[in-house]
Amino acid sequence: MSAPVTEDYLVDPEPRERCYTVISVDDHLVEPPELFERREPARFAGRFPRVIELEQGGTYSRAHSDLPPMTVHEQGRQAWLYEDQVYLQVGLNATVGHKDHLKLRHEPSSFADMRPGCYDVHARVRDMDIAGIWASVNFPSQITGFAGTVLSRSADPELGVAVVKAWNDWMYEEWHGAHPDRIVPLGITWLADPGIGAEEIRRNAARGFTAVSFPEVPHRIGYPPIHDLYWDPVMRACAETGTVVCLHVGSSGMTQLPPDGPRFEKNVTLFPALSLMACVEWLWSGVPARYPDLKIALSEGGVGWVPMLLDRLDFMLDHAGRTADYEQWVGNRTPSQILTENFWFCSLDDPSTLGLLDRIGEDHVMLEVDYPHSDTTWPDTQEALRRGFETNPGLTTDQIRKLTYANAARLFRHPVPEDPAWPL
Repeated sequence: MSAPVTEDYLVDPEPRERCYTVISVDDHLVEPPELFERREPARFAGRFPRVIELEQGGTYSRAHSDLPPMTVHEQGRQAWLYEDQVYLQVGLNATVGHKDHLKLRHEPSSFADMRPGCYDVHARVRDMDIAGIWASVNFPSQITGFAGTVLSRSADPELGVAVVKAWNDWMYEEWHGAHPDRIVPLGITWLADPGIGAEEIRRNAARGFTAVSFPEVPHRIGYPPIHDLYWDPVMRACAETGTVVCLHVGSSGMTQLPPDGPRFEKNVTLFPALSLMACVEWLWSGVPARYPDLKIALSEGGVGWVPMLLDRLDFMLDHAGRTADYEQWVGNRTPSQILTENFWFCSLDDPSTLGLLDRIGEDHVMLEVDYPHSDTTWPDTQEALRRGFETNPGLTTDQIRKLTYANAARLFRHPVPEDPAWPL
């Protein structure tokens, strides 16, 4: 597939000087057009997701959306088709490499509008090398949903399970498998039946997956709340296999907002609030009490709210009393203990908070690059980190090492480079 040809995109930047070894725990991939068609069983011939060309002048309803139908005004626009539903975003916010992303006011309308590193793993690794990124956790994109949510609402469950397994097989064999030291294997699972979902997590863990993407707050998208025992087979499978539960902002929808006003700006501003609410749901769910070894990682919500939450939990414990069901929700630990033991946090740009690592827990904060989205630090990740660390001169060399790669390597059980060109 050809690279973007418009003059709006950068040519390949020069590789940046590597000051830090970086493992990014929040990046995204765009599913390539051939992903599903190559793995489609004969019994589902023609029913797996596929990319279609939209007709200029045609009007298309948006899949699972209350937004009005969209009329196509330009040639060459592509979309995903699955179960007779048209998914009009082929690359959700995949704008990396645009010369001036602040002026970019549209989503990519076709694969030709994206940098190849969005959907081609070999090009992705080349882009990682440019920015000095050693390894990356890659969340799914539009046709899959950040946590497999699109596929899990398939009208035909047998078809949906087959597509979920096909996505995981592709991740293992082609995306992670092509560069196993550079891509952290993160999978999805079937949400509509926790027994099947648990089996898929165990199947993936047996071949080396170390993480699964899961909806932040599943009750917002029609599933039982996370404290419901419905989810226990999935949580047990994650705890017993050491599979990290990754909760990405927006995986259960965005903030409820009025229909008018600056919706995009408010939604982006409220990302930390989404992570805060998800964290509180999980903390008080009883899940960490039942599975004390469970590891939960929050992505793209920042870390600025964590000290505030710790203070609030401690204050509440001293002043608000305890209900009769208190131990059911937290067991024999305090809420702040659960927060600092079971949860990991992800920083893209938190210069005002990095000085509070001692309060948050220096072993539980990691970094993200958010390639290929508009707020990514690529290709200047190294410079962005340098500026952030200069803002916090009290950070020790060991703390910087933990932030940039060591915490992520330990959590996801991922190798670190031996090449001295990647400083440790």
